[in-house]
Amino acid sequence: MLLRMKVLLIEDEPAITRMIERGLRPHGYDLIAITAGNDPTIGVVLEDVELVLLDIQLPGKNGIAVLSDIRRQRADLPVIMLTAQDDVQSKVSALDIGADDYVAKPFAFEELIARMRAVTRRADQRSSSVLEFGDLRLDLLAHRVTGKGEVLDLSRREYSLLEYFARNPGRVLSRQQILMAVWEYDFEGESNVVDVYVRYLRNKLGRIGMADILTTVRGSGYRFDPR
Repeated sequence: MLLRMKVLLIEDEPAITRMIERGLRPHGYDLIAITAGNDPTIGVVLEDVELVLLDIQLPGKNGIAVLSDIRRQRADLPVIMLTAQDDVQSKVSALDIGADDYVAKPFAFEELIARMRAVTRRADQRSSSVLEFGDLRLDLLAHRVTGKGEVLDLSRREYSLLEYFARNPGRVLSRQQILMAVWEYDFEGESNVVDVYVRYLRNKLGRIGMADILTTVRGSGYRFDPR
């Protein structure tokens, strides 16, 4: 029997809601649709859903504010932003405040399904006590990293940086996002501390032939690309 996943869609355009509902049902998703950002039902249903599709431009309260509310209630719930605004600043704002991904309208339905599967896989990994990527293994309880059977001697900060990358495979992470997640503060001004620690981490991963799993995305940040 097909195991169905509950998805919350917060979207004020009825045509898009109907299209998404028709498209998701055959793939094993049950949709709960809400049309306004200030609808009190959102806080109630959040405990029962496994993923949120959230429009940025909503009546009552915009999607960025709704996302902040969601993160306060369920920090690890996967959220994909849907919007007609395909500019870089809109994407950065959504991702910086905690969105897991961003899809611009109009979108191909196959792309939406693929992105939904990707963010739920990442959420499943976040709840696991062990992360494995081929020969690389992170034991999240013991804070122990092994690669090709060899234990990597990482500092506390290096481990935290690698864990953050490993919890977000394939996702471009800006330096500001990394600072906030790993150093736990919003660093103001210019700093190359992230670049320095990525270099440290690459050097140690390089000893087991894995330096290339950290990819520099020019002008954006870094991406963890496990084999």
